[in-house]
Amino acid sequence: MTGDPARPAPVPLTLLTGFLGAGKTTLLNRLLKDPALADTVVLVNEFGEVGLDHLMVEGVAENMILLESGCLCCTIRDDLIVTLEDLLRRRDNGRIGAFSRLVIETTGLADPAPILNVLINHPYLALRFRLDGVVTLVDAVNGMATLDAHEEARRQVVAADRLVLTKTDLATPEDVAALRARLAALNPGIEILPPDAPASTLLGAGLYDLARRPEALRHWLAADALPGHHDHGHHHHDHGHGHDHHHGHEHHDQHPHDVNRHDASIRAFALTAEQPVAQQTFELFWTLLRSIHGPRLLRLKGLVRLADQPERPLLVHAVQQILHPPIRLDAWPDGDQRSRLVLIVKDIEEETVQRLWAAFLGQQARESTAQPA
Repeated sequence: MTGDPARPAPVPLTLLTGFLGAGKTTLLNRLLKDPALADTVVLVNEFGEVGLDHLMVEGVAENMILLESGCLCCTIRDDLIVTLEDLLRRRDNGRIGAFSRLVIETTGLADPAPILNVLINHPYLALRFRLDGVVTLVDAVNGMATLDAHEEARRQVVAADRLVLTKTDLATPEDVAALRARLAALNPGIEILPPDAPASTLLGAGLYDLARRPEALRHWLAADALPGHHDHGHHHHDHGHGHDHHHGHEHHDQHPHDVNRHDASIRAFALTAEQPVAQQTFELFWTLLRSIHGPRLLRLKGLVRLADQPERPLLVHAVQQILHPPIRLDAWPDGDQRSRLVLIVKDIEEETVQRLWAAFLGQQARESTAQPA
């Protein structure tokens, strides 16, 4: 039999995953500078009600889709199907330009099984997209502890056909060697690449072959596909979630009871400030937060409007107790010029951190209005 000449060739799709702070957005920004990826569409999945990661993806504002507030499972899985179908419809109708590749960057808390099941088994999407590889990033500093503590991180490694080891310059050679051995045990024969590997090496994996992946992944995929699997042992949230889609996408209906696969002890929330923040105030806040809560701070990422140059926001990014060197941006990435910090934490109440943040901002306000004696 010959193929249907009216049916377009399937679009290669790369799944980019890795636990919180592994460096997915940094890698994605580097890859998108390759001219060969100029007509790539990027879908960014973010966990939490306030998304910031999509603002840090450079140069693809017209080719960006944001899927907020979930882990690509359960009802979020349905949103993914709707989003991809809508993207194809717009492409077929000429409302957006043709694109030659789709990259999905998952939230660091994502179990890859639900999205893989969609891409492999959905009768329409499996015809229109060709899963062209799973690239998983692993942080050499926190990787071993993350694999110990989080099942999602282990599944991300097992699902990969490319592993990228980041932050090796911040870890000891002994720790890097031990982590490499752990990764090889989880996914035998996997190729472990440096973060500066060329795009052609990272994205040219070819058709995703389940037969070459560890047996554990096939068990997870089978279990994920069982009827009723998504209603068992899940934590229900009582808030709806909207979706901010570029390409002029309409907002999809909100789900009154989004289902989240994560332990209820993991939560995401945002800290904001209307007024500019003194750099010393932010540094003191972070120092105290880190000293009190330590490794329970899974991630902090955000934009801070500093008092000295409020038109140039400070991009801050911390993973557990490590605050990476902040970066001054030339301009705000969107029209919202408030300080916005998104935190993902474990076993920390949001109210505790919000009170601490408010106390530092209040102290700053009192000091700025105090009259000299």
